[in-house]
Amino acid sequence: MFTETANNTNLSLGAVSARPFGILKAVTNMVQLHKERRLLALLDADALTDIGLTKRDAQVEASRPVWDAPDYWHK
Repeated sequence: MFTETANNTNLSLGAVSARPFGILKAVTNMVQLHKERRLLALLDADALTDIGLTKRDAQVEASRPVWDAPDYWHK
């Protein structure tokens, strides 16, 4: 009975689940990815060579949508 009352009290006081934080993290990651891809597209040929990419590689990566995140982000 106490647990049920406590849960109802939390809900009535505006308690939120952890889910919105997951959504916030996803949006934050998308914004960061967009910034990184935009900066990648601005690198000159020498900088791209230093990191082992061609201008075409950078253009392809920079043109990907923000929801197309690297596989390691999904683990």
